[in-house]
Amino acid sequence: MIWKGKNVLITGISGFAGSYLADKLLEYDVNVFGLIRKRADGIAKNLVDHGITHNVNLIEGDLTDITSIANSLDKSEPDFIFHLAAQSFVPRSFENSMETQMINCIGTANLLDAVRIKDFDSKIIFAGSSEEYGLVISSAEHYEIAKKEYGTIFPEPENIPELPITENNPLRPMSPYAVSKVYGDFMMRNYYHSYGLNTVVSRAFNHEGAGRGLMFVTSVITSQIMKLKFGELDKITIGNINAFRDWSHVNDIINGYITLAENGNAGEVYNQGSMRTNSVLSYILIGLEEAGWKIDKIETMNGEKLIKNPTEIDSSQIFNVKFDKTKVDRMMLEGELEYSLNDVKIYVYTNKGKISIEFNPDRFRPAEVPILLSDTEKIQKKGAVIRHTLNDIIKDQLNYFIKKENRI
Repeated sequence: MIWKGKNVLITGISGFAGSYLADKLLEYDVNVFGLIRKRADGIAKNLVDHGITHNVNLIEGDLTDITSIANSLDKSEPDFIFHLAAQSFVPRSFENSMETQMINCIGTANLLDAVRIKDFDSKIIFAGSSEEYGLVISSAEHYEIAKKEYGTIFPEPENIPELPITENNPLRPMSPYAVSKVYGDFMMRNYYHSYGLNTVVSRAFNHEGAGRGLMFVTSVITSQIMKLKFGELDKITIGNINAFRDWSHVNDIINGYITLAENGNAGEVYNQGSMRTNSVLSYILIGLEEAGWKIDKIETMNGEKLIKNPTEIDSSQIFNVKFDKTKVDRMMLEGELEYSLNDVKIYVYTNKGKISIEFNPDRFRPAEVPILLSDTEKIQKKGAVIRHTLNDIIKDQLNYFIKKENRI
């Protein structure tokens, strides 16, 4: 095994994915170093949750300060660098774009330049994002709607639908966060071409699991479901339930990062995802079922949109890909069903009574990415494997929120 005794530096080690990666690498007898910002509370909760606080070497530093990056390189002497640190919450990037650009853009540039100046030969794995693809055109109708809404689409689509998403799909970032990841993505490849740095870009699609931040939609959903179960809430409040995402278990993505460190080609880009796409609505409905409710039907407040057996599994082919989706997913993907703020709420009829899902306009993004569906053939050829189902992810999150202190 290539890992035994190697030095690894993880930026963002105290984050959601970083803590999982550190935990996994420790199994390989790796010397794990982590760049961490100075904290007022002195506690990195994710590292505590994984029980590895005393097994990793934490280095205080700041990505926006190249001197502290240089110091962290001297202390860790890394054979591998996993650059995961970022301001990664999309809504926050709209609220404070400059903060996102400073951390994600300048921070990435500082890391690359510090490695170059100090002449380290570390292999660098960069955590890009599926958000870089942004506005992916799913149908001719969607193209017309998007053009009307945004005025122009660039680059213009060469083929419709643009799904599943390969590494060659056009990049149309729809948020300051996404733009910052495009910057880092291109900088990584530029430093490979210009200076010979051994950089590999991972464009990971949404990855979830126990410990995902409470501000992210999957934790917003699963924490509310558990609060509902414990009688702490009487309804679920959510934003856009029409959005479709390619959700992976965080452990599958972590194993993908390790695969790229072992086998990824320098200067190249690799998608990471599950090769399925499911709606936010399905995440809620499956979450309710995994938490013990049996769902009979759903309908909007005015009764116009009534769907019986909404979670019935459909494995038919869409976008030339066969994957598991719910009945409501299929209807939405085929244009038979869509929800808007005018619907106000959805009633979910279960064996334990009626549950209300209410729409909150404040949770809608200024510019939304409607659908993400990955093509991960390239990384699979390098050895990456998709092991977890959507239900696996949801169950892990629900179990995490059984503890009251985790859902506050």
